[in-house]
Amino acid sequence: MPTSPWTRAVAVTAIAVLLSLSAAGCGDEAKGDDEDLTAQKLSWETCEAPSESQGGGVAPSPLADGEVWQCATMKVPLDWDEPDGDTIPLALIRAESSGAKSRRIGSLVFNFGGPGLSGVKTLPSFGEDYANLRTRYDLVSFDPRGVGRSAGVECEDDEELDEYFQQDATPDDASERTEYLDNTKTFNSACEKNSGKALPHVRTTDAARDMDLMRQVLGDDRLHYFGFSYGTELGGVYAHLFPENVGRAVFDAVVDPTQTAEQGSLGQAKGFQLALDNYARDCVSKTEDCPVGDTEQDVEDRITKLLGDLDSKPITGAFPRDLTESEARTGIAQALYSQDLWPYLTTGLEQAFDGDGRLLMLLSDSLNGRNENGEYSNLTAANISINCADDKPRYTSEDVEAKLADFRAASPVFGEWLAWSMLSCTGWAVDGAADHPDVRAPGSAPILVIGNTGDPATPYAGARKMVEALGAAVGVELTYKGQGHGAYASGNACVRTAVDGYLLTGKVPKAGTVCS
Repeated sequence: MPTSPWTRAVAVTAIAVLLSLSAAGCGDEAKGDDEDLTAQKLSWETCEAPSESQGGGVAPSPLADGEVWQCATMKVPLDWDEPDGDTIPLALIRAESSGAKSRRIGSLVFNFGGPGLSGVKTLPSFGEDYANLRTRYDLVSFDPRGVGRSAGVECEDDEELDEYFQQDATPDDASERTEYLDNTKTFNSACEKNSGKALPHVRTTDAARDMDLMRQVLGDDRLHYFGFSYGTELGGVYAHLFPENVGRAVFDAVVDPTQTAEQGSLGQAKGFQLALDNYARDCVSKTEDCPVGDTEQDVEDRITKLLGDLDSKPITGAFPRDLTESEARTGIAQALYSQDLWPYLTTGLEQAFDGDGRLLMLLSDSLNGRNENGEYSNLTAANISINCADDKPRYTSEDVEAKLADFRAASPVFGEWLAWSMLSCTGWAVDGAADHPDVRAPGSAPILVIGNTGDPATPYAGARKMVEALGAAVGVELTYKGQGHGAYASGNACVRTAVDGYLLTGKVPKAGTVCS
């Protein structure tokens, strides 16, 4: 399954940087010494530039009021079944509350999804978006275990990843299927070779236990939490394991916790197709002459033809690479994560129709975690490692072929791609934990659950499923009638008022509230 990162500001910034330029292993382990990890003191220092595994770039700029971002490292057990054994580092970032100390509620912990996104890298991109929340909270995020500087898992190197992402991800015949399976086996073997000791310990349940230790080390009686995308699954698992410790929590861009990996992939196929339809409708209705098609169907037909042509003959991409069918489809998917990226999609498609694939490739690079220097974060390695540690099913090529018709019906553009992606855990070194996460949380404080009707990566129906799974009097559903992955970052005033009101004052919105 493709990654589902929180992309609006991050992707727009990355694409702008890439356009202007185009016209690390598992962390050291420490032996446990029977110390009480809840009593550890964090040493907060001014943040340095993100590492390559976090995505690279420059050190985060100060906030508008001059407050600097501070970083620290917290120790957590490598194996929560042996809490006095080896420890690994967990990288944290914070911006201290801007309001009066007497009104400070505590820390508000963010997870931006993936799984695999570095919170240390991502949070500063949204710092000003959360200025209101910062009046009463320290804003805190982290690299979950296996991600970035938190004992980040390693699989293939940059050169190998370039080849991995250019492979044919929608095999048409037996030879291409064999090659696809061989590439998957090679990638998974590299993960085992380079990060084998970490792979059994990157499950979402492990990350949830890390968050409860973080809560204690930060000095909070309850965990106040804002989770996006996969972060909603992590938040749900936390609520299941520690319902009595849940404070004020918000889930945005909600993962359906009741689905298997196959059901989730099929749901994403439908979601991305819906987003593509919405993009096409917007293009042909808002411009006098949509440059990528005269009608909604024409837009889709031209995209389908482009992908078919690229399958047999790639075009010029970002030097020295050519744009393949797989990377073009990934670039299109990236642009559908946010309505802010739709203009880039229009330009990228228009250029690709004329044989120039640079912009679509840059969009693809953004989703795959490749920066302008050709360096990859460990987003893909972490994403696959966490998903495969969590998801019990292991699919075969025969399973995929039996379901291809359903996936094609769900999405002519994205269906086959998402069907074949189910093989990513085939031959994985670690058994998956369960068919789907357990998020039942009786006794938890209310959790605000926001579903976006136009969300491609976490379709709207997942919000209702999360509310039902959390249990009576826990999940409180809010609907946003909009586009893109998530609601809060859209800037919609109704959504912002509901979320900020709950997090800042404890006022729970009325269940069933609709924002548009």
